[in-house]
Amino acid sequence: MVEKTGRPAYLQIVDELRDQIRSGALPAGTALPSIAQLCERFDVSASVVKSAISVLRTEGTVIGQQGKGVFVREVPAAAAGPEPSGVNAEVLDQLTQMRQSLKELGDRLAALESAVFQEPK
Repeated sequence: MVEKTGRPAYLQIVDELRDQIRSGALPAGTALPSIAQLCERFDVSASVVKSAISVLRTEGTVIGQQGKGVFVREVPAAAAGPEPSGVNAEVLDQLTQMRQSLKELGDRLAALESAVFQEPK
């Protein structure tokens, strides 16, 4: 179940699924639970689950197969190899900084939304 922290529900689902993939609980090649199962597990609508899966697809964590489901993507051998150097390392550093900035902005927005849209007590 998602928590009412001000952070969007679909991002909370993304975080949990990503953690399960990184920990090996959902290994590469494994199908994600169905949309219906995820809806029940997190107590959210199908559109929220679809948004979370869309984020994971965009970042390349999962891949969808029409009529079969959504699967944890295999990590390419190149990604498991040595660290990139030169221009590639610089681009990756910039992307990492951009992701961190976006996360911080998201956290700030969530805090602002929770302050402005407080639930009545």
